[in-house]
Amino acid sequence: MIIGLTGGIGSGKSVIAKQLREMGYAVYDTDNEAKRLIVEDITVHQQMEQLFGKEVYIDGVYQTALVARRVFADKSLLAQLNAIVHPAVRSDIEKWISGIGNRESELFFIECAILYQAGFDTLCDKVVAVTAPEDVRLARVIARDYSTIDKVRARMRAQETEQDLQRADLVVNNDGKTEIMDICLQIQDFFCNFAG
Repeated sequence: MIIGLTGGIGSGKSVIAKQLREMGYAVYDTDNEAKRLIVEDITVHQQMEQLFGKEVYIDGVYQTALVARRVFADKSLLAQLNAIVHPAVRSDIEKWISGIGNRESELFFIECAILYQAGFDTLCDKVVAVTAPEDVRLARVIARDYSTIDKVRARMRAQETEQDLQRADLVVNNDGKTEIMDICLQIQDFFCNFAG
């Protein structure tokens, strides 16, 4: 069973994904794989240079800050970036899934903050959404990224909608008080009932 693991910035979904890996589950991390594809996939590389110019890669190194500045200033540019990266990631996920084989009784996870927005939910059998109180999320991201409250709130608004939580098969609250292992066991127990 393929389970989408989604949640907005600061929800703690990556911490949950890490724990699931430690429990022996395979987890496809869309953020990390997108970064890999941006550097390694020749087609993506060429499309990125067409969109942002040759300066998007300096000595083979992807210029994240340059791209971030441009796309945050121009929403149409962000849409064009997503039109390059999302299909490449989707294709990579499909290869990953085909490599899993027919293991219906096992759980596999796709971690993605924008699972629904990218359309990756259609690759999943079920979805779990991770949420946390806004003050907890803000504190986590500010501590991690040394960012400002306004910047974090803007990123939160861009990623998550209430509809995402309503569409999920399971919503878990990573409030900072519940042990991560307990949350992962809740996820495991819930979806193992479906997997049979």
